[in-house]
Amino acid sequence: MSTQPATDAGPPARRGHAGHSLRQWFDTTPAPLPDGTSPDRIAWLRALPFAILHLACLGAIWTGVSPLDLLTAGTLYAVRMFALTGFYHRYFSHRSFRASRTVQFVFAVIGAACVQRGPLWWAAHHRHHHRHADTAADPHSPGVHGFLWSHMGWFLTPRAFRTNFERIPDLAQFPELRLLDRYDTLVPLLLALALYAAGALLQHVAPGLHTSGMQLLVWGFFISTAVLFHATVTINSLAHRFGSRRFDTGDDSRNNPLLALLTFGEGWHNNHHFFPGSARQGFRWWEIDLTWYGLKLMAAVGLVRDLKPVPLWVLARAGH
Repeated sequence: MSTQPATDAGPPARRGHAGHSLRQWFDTTPAPLPDGTSPDRIAWLRALPFAILHLACLGAIWTGVSPLDLLTAGTLYAVRMFALTGFYHRYFSHRSFRASRTVQFVFAVIGAACVQRGPLWWAAHHRHHHRHADTAADPHSPGVHGFLWSHMGWFLTPRAFRTNFERIPDLAQFPELRLLDRYDTLVPLLLALALYAAGALLQHVAPGLHTSGMQLLVWGFFISTAVLFHATVTINSLAHRFGSRRFDTGDDSRNNPLLALLTFGEGWHNNHHFFPGSARQGFRWWEIDLTWYGLKLMAAVGLVRDLKPVPLWVLARAGH
């Protein structure tokens, strides 16, 4: 009698790779990599949701579009971009102002909806970037690794998926932030479900708006999120290649007005690398910094406080 199993589940090593990747779609708790896994090569199975996010944008070919869809996509782009630039970057990464624990959590949740991982991951990675900017240890230096890798390839490797808690002891003490970081797909999934439900409801109660569940999902979530991602990471790729250099910073950071508009002020990247501790990145009045304006408004109504300005000695170095 044959002892061959009825089904072949595949080699144990391959099953280990697949199981590891699938678990970390939902729970990013660090776990040892399966044998034979390179920490610096794209983890294709784990990166599958990232690919699906982009492919789903093609759904617009079949769903069509309405003014409400465009308004929703634009609003979600703007709100989430501000959460990224104002809080994930200037607050969590650089501590350039102060906020209550409630405000901190609210904007951490909005930032988590960007599908750019959790606030702890973002801050830990960005602090590493500033310490090693444009060296071999910087995972997204275009001068070292090339454009495509600096733009998004690095983001999809096992090494990049991990959160280095040693770099963020000030943030790791908050259990709510650790929860957002561990289950970093939870908020995006809830946002996607809410958009689908809202579109389906509007299709029945307000057909004149010409939207539907799938249509609002495609535009409000998939397209808005994909554009948001690529706008954000231009600061890694393009803002280290194209633009002007006001300061000698020892790296390749550039000031780029177009990228500053797309990213609400992050394109004044050479300014930022020269003095990253300021809540303001457009050092001169004509350098449009929408995030700075938003933070000033929040400070005026008491939601944040102690915005760190650009020091006078830096402004003197900046010239006119």
